[in-house]
Amino acid sequence: MKPLLIVNPRAGGGRTGSLFARMQDPIERSLGSFDTTFTERGRHAVEIARDAALEGRETVIAVGGDGSIHEVVAGLMAAREKGAKGTRLGIIGQGTGGDFRKTLGIDHRLDKYCAAIAGGKTRAVDVGRFSYLDHNEEPSQSYFINILSIGMGGLVDQYVADGSRALGGTVAYFAASLKGLINSEIGVLNCTIHEGGTSRQEEIHSRMLAICNGRYFGSGMFVAPMAELDDGMFEVVDMGSASRLNFAMGSSKIYTGAHLKSPETKHFRCDKITIELVNKGIVDKYLLDVDGEPLGKLPLEVEVMPGALEVFAPAA
Repeated sequence: MKPLLIVNPRAGGGRTGSLFARMQDPIERSLGSFDTTFTERGRHAVEIARDAALEGRETVIAVGGDGSIHEVVAGLMAAREKGAKGTRLGIIGQGTGGDFRKTLGIDHRLDKYCAAIAGGKTRAVDVGRFSYLDHNEEPSQSYFINILSIGMGGLVDQYVADGSRALGGTVAYFAASLKGLINSEIGVLNCTIHEGGTSRQEEIHSRMLAICNGRYFGSGMFVAPMAELDDGMFEVVDMGSASRLNFAMGSSKIYTGAHLKSPETKHFRCDKITIELVNKGIVDKYLLDVDGEPLGKLPLEVEVMPGALEVFAPAA
């Protein structure tokens, strides 16, 4: 079967929809003939990717931002749970952030995305499976491939989703981050942390906690320099409980990874973690950020699925 391109026309502030017609010829010259489906609503790519994998499609390509990649991954993993394990993921980044492709090592150029797919080399990448409460407080399950954060990150994500990205991803995230910081709260988190067959209980006080498979989030924040996509582990970065002023003063360090040297920042590894919010009065401000998507709220259970998805990547 031909590769299927799942295109989010609203990605990149709507630019993907207007630019895609000009992208088709160079993509076809590189990849050959392909099929195309455009998403029409939020979470539509989950359904399209799931059905494509169940139909036996060997290659599915997400054309959009990190949120689009997230939805396609969720669909492919839902199909995998039903036995469809042979579909490979390609990405053509066209969105606001571009964080996952940075960890994959793909330059933000159409020819580089196409070359990675045409080259045929894949990495067996870990995927996170998690259960949570959606915004209607219904129990839900999904997947992430890059980073799941809770707290301020989820609040920022909600503001980004509700706001305009016409001036670009960095500006959108900066404005949303300021608003998110002002309205953020410190969560008291009851955590059960699993690593290599052992577990421990820990109470964590944090304005933001990031469970990282990839290294970047928030449109270029280098939150987890040590993260590897295929080591079967999460890197968890706790940004601590600093005041809003001190958090703001140190926030620029996250773009270089220097935040890890701060005494407020803590880091640990795990392959599974459960998190409950003790101070439940802030539950509507202590939200989930899942690969750049504001999906819901705590409580949360996350586990790694080692090597669960083949993703096209540049040759080493």
